[in-house]
Amino acid sequence: MARKKILFMAEAVTLAHVGRPLSLAQGLAEDEYEVHFACTDGYDFCFQQASFRRWHIDSISSQQFLQALASGKPVYTESTLLRYVEDDLRLLQAVRPDLVIGDFRLSLSVSARLQHIPYLAVSNAYWSPYVRQHYTVPSLPLTGVLPVWLADPLFRLIRPLAFAAHAAPLNRVRRRHGLASLGSDLRRTYTDADRTLYADIAQLFPPQAMPPTHDYLGAVIWAPPLELPDWWRRPELSSGRPIIYVTLGSSGQGQLLPRVLRALAPLPVTVLAATAGTIRLDAVPPNAFVAPFLPGDAAARRASVVICNGGSPTSQQALTAGVPVIGIAGNLDQFLNMHGVVGAGAGLLLRADRFQETALRRAATRLLDDSPTRLAARQLATAFQACLPGPRLRTHMQALLQ
Repeated sequence: MARKKILFMAEAVTLAHVGRPLSLAQGLAEDEYEVHFACTDGYDFCFQQASFRRWHIDSISSQQFLQALASGKPVYTESTLLRYVEDDLRLLQAVRPDLVIGDFRLSLSVSARLQHIPYLAVSNAYWSPYVRQHYTVPSLPLTGVLPVWLADPLFRLIRPLAFAAHAAPLNRVRRRHGLASLGSDLRRTYTDADRTLYADIAQLFPPQAMPPTHDYLGAVIWAPPLELPDWWRRPELSSGRPIIYVTLGSSGQGQLLPRVLRALAPLPVTVLAATAGTIRLDAVPPNAFVAPFLPGDAAARRASVVICNGGSPTSQQALTAGVPVIGIAGNLDQFLNMHGVVGAGAGLLLRADRFQETALRRAATRLLDDSPTRLAARQLATAFQACLPGPRLRTHMQALLQ
């Protein structure tokens, strides 16, 4: 039988949106599938172990993406999405895949349909219309001028209008191409596809009347293929002292890293920290070891506590290792993810825009000695082990390829 041609398309606004589909692509058997992968330039280091053909597509810069999140403005304009659709169409016509799999490539809601190509979207369950969310005001200009207790109810009041404004550009592009509007709920624009798979588990984000075209994929764990730092096997790291792994990620609050390290410096712990290449440290405390990038899955397995920006990639690396999480959240995505983690009893949530070193030190000290939180993290690790993304992805791929 001829191999089915599968095209992965990554919207590379953060490293996670490249690593997640890359991990899924590398899990497909070469004798069954001819895999192609498309993303923007600048991620060559991720593909050192990849044998499939790569293609170029344009994406907005990470800086533009993060600035839009920080200001509360729509991430994509109508003109950007129109350009994306044209870019998509050129690629789809060149590759002619049997199936396209997109990670945050919202324009595929249009382009895949225009080409009549089955489209599978990878997203997170906290963006699902079929999962109840708890909304907290993220770090916005609003929280810079108002106390959180006042900004929070105002945010909940205006949130539906904000979601409608964020959804409008894609709806206008859909109408220009003769497709129906997806409505004013941003969650529908984030999850519109023939099949939508959530890189999460139901134990963290329970479903509500979820249709069979939506399903849980499980944790898609990925780390860039980089050499370990020289200090990785130093004897101090095997001394028996608790290890805390710290990374604020490519979409986190990188400027907080020096303060995080300073907060942990007085504790009887060893700190492994990754800067994600976003900040230069002038000084490193004696109990900390720092590198630009670390294999997050391996670092989490060595740790007793993981401190991150609250996003799903690092928190899942921690939870699949049975390790509690402290999320220092800034954008809405991170708050939504951490609400699931905190609700499951496996971590603590701090605000990036109200960060205090003493609060982080108390949180870390608490989780190092908190048996119920550690037990909850281990129970989630068991749940993740029972929800393997590879087989689940192939099941839904086969349904679309029939």
